[in-house]
Amino acid sequence: MRVSFLGAGTWGFCLASLLASKGFDTISWTRDVSLAEKLNNGEEHPYLPGHSPHRNMSFTTNLENALTDAAILVESISSAGFRNVFEQVRTIGMPSCAIVITSKGIEQNTGLILPDVLSEVFGLEIQDQISCLSGPSYAVEVMKDLPTSVVVAAYDSNLMVQIADLFTTPSFRVYPNADVKGVAYGGALKNIIAIACGISDGLGLGFSARAAIMTRGLHEIRKLAVAKGCKAETLNGLSGMGDLCVTCSSLISRNCRFGFLLAQGMRPKEAQKDIGNVVEGAYTCVSALQLSKQLDIPMPITETVYNIIYKGMPLGDAVQALMGRPIKGEHL
Repeated sequence: MRVSFLGAGTWGFCLASLLASKGFDTISWTRDVSLAEKLNNGEEHPYLPGHSPHRNMSFTTNLENALTDAAILVESISSAGFRNVFEQVRTIGMPSCAIVITSKGIEQNTGLILPDVLSEVFGLEIQDQISCLSGPSYAVEVMKDLPTSVVVAAYDSNLMVQIADLFTTPSFRVYPNADVKGVAYGGALKNIIAIACGISDGLGLGFSARAAIMTRGLHEIRKLAVAKGCKAETLNGLSGMGDLCVTCSSLISRNCRFGFLLAQGMRPKEAQKDIGNVVEGAYTCVSALQLSKQLDIPMPITETVYNIIYKGMPLGDAVQALMGRPIKGEHL
């Protein structure tokens, strides 16, 4: 069975490696001609030192070639480029296979989670082919076969079980979860909170501050997600609290590291360039703030992160603004 990947970044490469090691032939599409050539020549992935492609993996810059004979299509691109890539896929033809979304984001201006973007591009008839793989996971750790647990959500229960079985290995455990919206919102919104935690750590505010940001951040995530029709308990699981914990607690996280670099005095564009990979939280905080205004749901941490990145808010003022908010009862 041929599994096709859209994107050859660290996570796409990692998941393709996982399936290749299980005996599947994988082909990954990338726009980066140099990257495709290097990986096809067996060189290490530039962002995963020490890890070269498995013999069952191949790479192409030809999108049509990547889609040909695909039994499953796995997406691993930025949420900002998500719609554009799938509009290109549509010009080639309507996908007849299952689609696994692994990116975590909310589209700006439309406020759509990525499964809903797919439904808009291809029509509602595509829904039963859509699944989302999400949860606390770092590519560098999965590549080392370190124990990892994630979730897969799908509109179709049979597909959900199929994808869980496909990706499960002795060290990579995949739990089914039927709440597609909850899994998508949890995965997207936690990246914003991770930026705030990175800033806090970079300013040396301590573990207590980080714990407070994570806890109140989860409260923000849950409020918005529930208002959008998600199950509250999903946000307490792997794609919510689990992903939040891992993303907020280590500089392996691009979002956390982005915030840390901002606290070290870098401008957002400089920090992004230093990291080299996509910082999804910087994109999604715009969408989340738009939704919070539409729904009249206060999201002070999200708004503060937005103001720091896009309005140039001084970090000292940001801390003061959050700590100076009126105190209300803790409602969970």
